[in-house]
Amino acid sequence: MKVSQMLNPTLREVPAEAEVISHILMLRAGMMRKSASGVYTYLPLGYRVLKKVMQIIREEMDKKGGQELMLPIIQPAELWLESGRWNVYGDELFRLKDRHGRDFALGPTHEEIITDLVRGEVRSYKQLPLLLYQIQNKYRDERRPRFGLMRGREFIMKDLYSFDRNQAELDESYHKMYDAYSRIFTRCGVQFRPVEADAGAIGGTGGTHEFMVMAESGEAAIVYCDQCTYAANVEKAEAVHVRENSTEEMLSLEEVHTPGAKTIEEVSGMLMLSADKLIKTLVYISDEETVAALVRGDREINEVKLQNVLGSVQLVMADERTVRDVTAADTGFAGPVGLKKGIRIVVDQEVADMTNAVTGANKTDAHYINVNPGRDFDPTLVADIRMVKGGEPCPRCEGKLIEARGIEVGQVFKLGTKYSEALGAKFLDENGREQLMVMGCYGIGVSRTAAAAIEQNHDQDGIIWPMPIAPFHAVVVPVSTKDENQMKIAVSLYESLTGVGVEAILDDRNERPGVKFKDADLVGYPLRIVVGSKAAEEGTVEIKHRRSGNVETVKVENAVDHIKTIVQDEIAASLKC
Repeated sequence: MKVSQMLNPTLREVPAEAEVISHILMLRAGMMRKSASGVYTYLPLGYRVLKKVMQIIREEMDKKGGQELMLPIIQPAELWLESGRWNVYGDELFRLKDRHGRDFALGPTHEEIITDLVRGEVRSYKQLPLLLYQIQNKYRDERRPRFGLMRGREFIMKDLYSFDRNQAELDESYHKMYDAYSRIFTRCGVQFRPVEADAGAIGGTGGTHEFMVMAESGEAAIVYCDQCTYAANVEKAEAVHVRENSTEEMLSLEEVHTPGAKTIEEVSGMLMLSADKLIKTLVYISDEETVAALVRGDREINEVKLQNVLGSVQLVMADERTVRDVTAADTGFAGPVGLKKGIRIVVDQEVADMTNAVTGANKTDAHYINVNPGRDFDPTLVADIRMVKGGEPCPRCEGKLIEARGIEVGQVFKLGTKYSEALGAKFLDENGREQLMVMGCYGIGVSRTAAAAIEQNHDQDGIIWPMPIAPFHAVVVPVSTKDENQMKIAVSLYESLTGVGVEAILDDRNERPGVKFKDADLVGYPLRIVVGSKAAEEGTVEIKHRRSGNVETVKVENAVDHIKTIVQDEIAASLKC
């Protein structure tokens, strides 16, 4: 391919719409263009990168026994109603009607339709296990699409579904995918961590891990141990609670006047107490039930943990009207003492052990001091419902947790029988008895993986692609296209490199050398071969390594073999995982 013939509209200015570096650089490098909010057109260079990521995924899925198929994007509502997700998935589900008024959805995920397929085709235990996957566009009507490919409304995803006879076989399938994912992201040249996570809208009763590419721009907060392999999304991270028997004498409950003090900071300052002596009371609607959740004043509530503890489908913060109805006070003065009858009180483990704490008095401008759980109020449930922070003890060893940010590029789930039971996906076992298939699902964000690679691999000049997923391995740049000798050598090198399997591109544009060099750095080709005056005079060319910035001077007759070796060695290194 010649640059003069390629659709590669690079930009010098930073696009106003772009927020994170991957979004900025993919637009500037001419790899994609916005079609609508959260919807992008992939231009030739960008799509080459995506195809390489997809090829790596296919190779690793196939090695594990995966079979590729293609499921429909448009899914009938009947299947979603059958699974129970049509009414609970939320506003992210794109819904549409056909000309006959029948309801459909654009697939955000494919558990229902793959389960429907398998239940109609699999009858015997002899047909299991199955690992079925596809690579396809997905659609989610994000409330606020942002960060380019990080959070879009249309994105490319690989989703594989496993169907097994029992839990032990599911564990085996899960392990296969966990191993395959580790190889995929290693081969893509990104630094990642598998972290324990919450199953979210996908559901299931088994375990789940997210694969996080470490980056400051990541939306997800994680913690990991400084000594062992424990790592978890903060939504899932376990809080270590060491119960301490307080020697403090319980004092009498007392109401104090706290005019205008609604926040922890305001109450703490007014009463001259540290935040860890206060109890924060938050009122939620869990499905159709009102719940009060309590955490220590210096902690944050973990709504995912709370929702899981309650077993609720939907959990939302109560509005001011509901808070007033429950507490008879303005927002900011809620507490567990004297709450309206019938309200469940869920307290964090730390709160249950507090002595002489401070809470809202359920009266505007008033708080209670010397509040003691068990004496002044009875918790309905005690559980871990708080956010974990860096510096806290590791739940697996004696180490300490470190906070970091990551970009979720993949997740593996043990679904169990959640979908097979809802949709009746059964098989006959060795004894002729019907059994529910045990399922797992495993997703990788293809477009997000490409963006995450940029977040980790860039500098002030542009992208630095890992060799395995670079759009081209090398760009050949003649300094002057008007110099016949330079062009002859450049064309010969380009054709020879292509002939030996090196993906090369020839920048034959009649532009200044500086423009070509800037574009080469912006796009991020791993190798740049400069053919200048020394090519004809001394028989040498310069090879610049994009990542290190090192420049080698190589004889023209040795250049092709040398470049081929560099490319092969870097790709081979990514396979040793």
